[in-house]
Amino acid sequence: MFFLLIAATAQFASAQPAFKGGRGALMDFLKAKIVYPEYSGRNCISGTIDVAFRLDHNGKVTSASIQRGLGIDLDDEALRVIKLTSGHWTVPADYNENINLVQPIRFDPDRTRCGVTDAQNMQAAIDDYKNRQELENAVTNYYINKYQGKADLSKEPTILALKKQLGFDDELINDLLKQANQKLKQGDKEGACTDWTFIHNIGSDKADSFIKKYCGQ
Repeated sequence: MFFLLIAATAQFASAQPAFKGGRGALMDFLKAKIVYPEYSGRNCISGTIDVAFRLDHNGKVTSASIQRGLGIDLDDEALRVIKLTSGHWTVPADYNENINLVQPIRFDPDRTRCGVTDAQNMQAAIDDYKNRQELENAVTNYYINKYQGKADLSKEPTILALKKQLGFDDELINDLLKQANQKLKQGDKEGACTDWTFIHNIGSDKADSFIKKYCGQ
């Protein structure tokens, strides 16, 4: 794993930021922090996501975006772990904060369960992820409106059928709870709250106590 510098202009200072402990420490950090996303893990999706980001003079990540990704949950996790590197960088005094760093992040699912992933099946799973987003939005929008007293309750049978189609069941919720707990243990309350809020917004109350305790709601 390595990172590249992309200058905002043709010239930039020769001094470059360094991850505390060196490149090996950066690789170990990223590997330790990755929480394999539920969908990609379940569907044995692997890939390398390139994240562009900037650092301020305190070594804080000031912006992060996907430069090259798959358009699925691996992109979100790559952004999350890059943000966790904030404060772990040594930045020279004359460093140009407008320079983008690009970090490739490799994701490989559990090979003991997945074995060798078939490229065709993996692409089908990626396509399915993208196609299901509209259905997921229909579910979450319904429950957000329901909590606000604005939902058309006659549509609930349709929403329940969508939940079944999407696999929004107790197994998924338990996996997401475990995923959120891992993020919380890393000190990433924002990432954990994202998972808990999703659970809440698909009509489950299993994350409500965590939302109340950690998410300011």
